Parts: sequence; C-alpha cells; structure tokens
Amino acid sequence: MTLERIVRDLGLERLTPELTENEKAEISLAHASDLLSDVLAHAPGGGVLVTSQTHMNVVAVALHAEQSGVIFSSGMSPEAAVRERATAEGLPLFATREATFDVAGKLYVAGLRGGHG
Repeated sequence: MTLERIVRDLGLERLTPELTENEKAEISLAHASDLLSDVLAHAPGGGVLVTSQTHMNVVAVALHAEQSGVIFSSGMSPEAAVRERATAEGLPLFATREATFDVAGKLYVAGLRGGHG
C-alpha cells in the first residue's frame, strides 16, 4: 500500500504538502510509540511511525530509523520549525485527531504490520 493511499484512507492532514511525491512510497510496516529510544530500537525501516510527540527530535529519530513518514496522532501537530526541517530532509508528516491506538488499528486492518514477530 502506498503512503498516499494511507493518507487518503485514514483522512490524514498533510503537514508537509511539498512532499506529495514522497507519498508514492510502498508501505507495509508501521510502528507506534512515543518513546523515541523504542523507535530507534524497534521501528522497521521503510515503515510509518505513529506518535503524539511533536518536537524536533522526532524528525531526527524518524530519519535515523529510516521511516517513510510520521503520523502525529491525538490532535497533536508540530511547530513550523519541525515541519520545515522535515520538508528539508524529505520526511512527510501527517496529523490526525484520532488516538494512537485507533490509528494503529486502522493501519493493521489495512494490512500493515509491525517489524517484529
């Protein structure tokens, strides 16, 4: 499934609309966590990260963990500086009012899986 389809199916808000070309990436894996050390240790490369953390370190960690995009859940949205950094690095960011649990469930139903198990 493409990142573009995930955005459409989940009704996500695009926080980095300049990066719609990056939404053609195929995504089959996901990780949900607010603990960035957990993301570094367990997020599958090429996946999508779901988190409610919105600070600059999320971009750095997502890039290091080779994530294809980040979904900010629970109505959280990063400041402009975070969005600008993600755009400069080519990391698409999205937002939703839905809880992390619900987003993860919808991704699972859509066929995405975690990276371990």
